Parts: sequence; structure tokens; C-alpha cells
Amino acid sequence: MPDNNHTNITAAQLGTLYLLPSTMSDASIDRVLPPHNAEVIRSLRHFVVENVRTTRRFLKRVDRSIDIDDLTFEVLDEHTQRSDVAAMLAPLLRGESIGVISEAGCPAVADPGAAAVAEAHRMGAKVVPMVGPSSIMLSLMASGMNGQQFTFLGYLPVERQARAAALKEIQRRVSRDNVTQVFIETPYRNNRLIAELAQQLPGDMQLCVAADLTGPGESIVSRSLKEWAHAAYDYGKTPAIFVVGNNS
Repeated sequence: MPDNNHTNITAAQLGTLYLLPSTMSDASIDRVLPPHNAEVIRSLRHFVVENVRTTRRFLKRVDRSIDIDDLTFEVLDEHTQRSDVAAMLAPLLRGESIGVISEAGCPAVADPGAAAVAEAHRMGAKVVPMVGPSSIMLSLMASGMNGQQFTFLGYLPVERQARAAALKEIQRRVSRDNVTQVFIETPYRNNRLIAELAQQLPGDMQLCVAADLTGPGESIVSRSLKEWAHAAYDYGKTPAIFVVGNNS
């Protein structure tokens, strides 16, 4: 039975929580998202989002006729208290559906939106993941590395000793277990990270850098760290995903 205090409300009476991917770039909507996503978005009046400003812009790109002022937005980000999430989903109890939109392209994957999904399940509401791009999946697909076993690490530690330990663990997981390692970095540190990986990990390991995914400047380069050590590159202002592993 659902863990909630609304025992008189059946699942059929609850609204639906839709997980709505965004484009992750300024690419045209129809190039990245199925038409059905736009149909669902037009039907919604309530949204739980990571950033209201970028969400409003995204919704206008989906359909310029959407009346933004007629919508409600609740912010769910890294600073949100878990105890506040249930109140954000109150429309579900009235039978009204809610859309979750994140800054990461794919809601609830390496994203605060997972808290809304967990709460919806506790309420007994239906959760519907919509088709759309995931930067993690797209980079892994394009890397040429092991897609059977992989780990997403998020951001590597900044503190020197913790970072050194993380790099050593990456090397161990790739060398011993052939588990592909996927992670991200703040764009202004991208170039420094590549140099660091080339210096501290074995030269025969592969590094794929997938930048501006779905965008007009999309770039996916996969080569050995030995080759990266002598390559010219500049990812200093571009969101990117890093994939380290062995060739399949």
C-alpha cells in the first residue's frame, strides 16, 4: 500500500507525474524530442523544475502559444529540503498532473527531480518517464567503450587527496573490472581535467569527451589518453561529459 496519509484517494483519482526531458542545448525541439512530449506539456498547468527561468524559456520553445503566466512552478534543486517536496506535489491529490523538468536533460537521473519521483510513488501516483535525451546515455553510446557495465560518478572531488583517490579508483575499475567510468566537470575546468587524466592515468586507456550534446556545436572525440596528451583542444566554455574506459 502507498505510504501516505490520503487513504481515501485511489490511484485513479490522483494526477500523473510526467518526467519531461529537455533539449540540453538550443537545438530545435523537433530535432530532439518526440511530438508527443509537446502534447503532454501543453496539457499541464503545474511544473516542478530545477530552474524557473530556463524552464519558462524551454516551454516557449516547445510552443510559443503557451501562456506562461497561467502556469505554476515549484523549484526543486540541490538546496530543497526533502520535507518540502510533498507540498510541491499537492496538485496530484486534486487529480491534476505535474511535469518535472531538470537542467540535466533527463529528469531524476543525476538530478534532484528523483525526490519528486520518490514522493509520487509514496503517494501512489502514476509516474510516466517521457522519451528524450540523456547526456550520460548519449556519451556512453558514442564512446565505443563498454556499455554493459558503467558507473556515473557525477563531479570528481576538488580537494587534492580525495581527487587523487578518485582517479586511482577510476583506474582500478577500468583496468581490473572493465567498468566504464562516466563523469562531468564545471566547463571552465574541462581543459585542466583532460590534462590531468592524460598525466595520471595509463596512456592506453580511452577518453571520450562529448561536448554540446544535441547542440549545433556537438563534438564527440574518443581517443587514447596518450593521444589526448599531445592533442590540441579547447572545451573551456562547453558543457561536456567525460567517459574513461577500454575500447570494446
